[in-house]
Amino acid sequence: MQQVTTVGLDLAKNLFQVHGADAQGRPVLKRRLAREKVREFFANLPPCLVGLEACAAAHYWARELATLGHEVRLMPPQYVRPYVKTNKHDAADAEAICEAVQRPGMRFVPVKGEEQQALLVLHRVREQLLKQRTATINALRAHLAEFGVVAAQRRTGLRELLAVVADAEDRRLPPLARELLRVLAEHLRALEERTAEVDRRLLAMARDGDACERLTAVPGIGPVIATALAATVGDARVFASGRHLAAWLGLVPRQHSSGGKERLLGISKRGDGYLRRQLMHGARALVAVSRGREGRLWSWVNDLLARRPYNVVVAAVANKLARIAWALLSRGEDYRAAAA
Repeated sequence: MQQVTTVGLDLAKNLFQVHGADAQGRPVLKRRLAREKVREFFANLPPCLVGLEACAAAHYWARELATLGHEVRLMPPQYVRPYVKTNKHDAADAEAICEAVQRPGMRFVPVKGEEQQALLVLHRVREQLLKQRTATINALRAHLAEFGVVAAQRRTGLRELLAVVADAEDRRLPPLARELLRVLAEHLRALEERTAEVDRRLLAMARDGDACERLTAVPGIGPVIATALAATVGDARVFASGRHLAAWLGLVPRQHSSGGKERLLGISKRGDGYLRRQLMHGARALVAVSRGREGRLWSWVNDLLARRPYNVVVAAVANKLARIAWALLSRGEDYRAAAA
């Protein structure tokens, strides 16, 4: 068998498909491996280029194969799909991965380390807790509304509803309903305690990391956004410019141009939806307090507000925050606010 120089590995839970090619691109290896045999197989394979789709467990396998001396590259699945020649199955997917990883114009996903992924787990757990909290509050409001008990939105109204649930003298609720709604109230308090603990850990991590400290000095970027950027982006030098990072996060306009006529649409919303959403939240908070402030950044925001709709300005500010973050992370510099 000729020497394998490029391998496409289709990941799965138990059975992995391997497709290998030689230096001329000819297929020389096709094999299905059980999960426990994958590491042994690649340990006996000469160092080569290994392509993977950036899916569940891809970063783990990328780290494992890199320790065996292989060059591992991750690719977005949507960029691999055009190389599938026939019907979709594991062998065709592995062949497509092997073909795609050799393309000079292919875009790759940086491999995340264990510390990065641990920090991302913290963010994902926080997001899940917030979703559960919102669902519990909505359920509590809906159930109480069935008995004619309604209150204002936000925390003030929620406190009023919780007081009704806790008040055994309030005759608007039947005993069974009160008992069950107290279960929801206790669950809500537990969720808030866990969320507060996660927030404390994020704040501590933001204070400990040099990169996070630099990012939190930027208006509109707090501990949540700073730690999410540090964990998701990692080495910002893999992006050629701040615009490339903003495009990777889906904060630039989509294009539908033809015949020399440019047509720009709304933001593309590609990439990491969680980080893009956090940057939009930070931008919205920044725009909300921009009026009357002095400085180049604030003047730029206020000039936009005078010419563009509010939500368009928020998207533009989120794009600006991503570019500023790239400059700080890639150059290792501190944020310096420009004078007007």
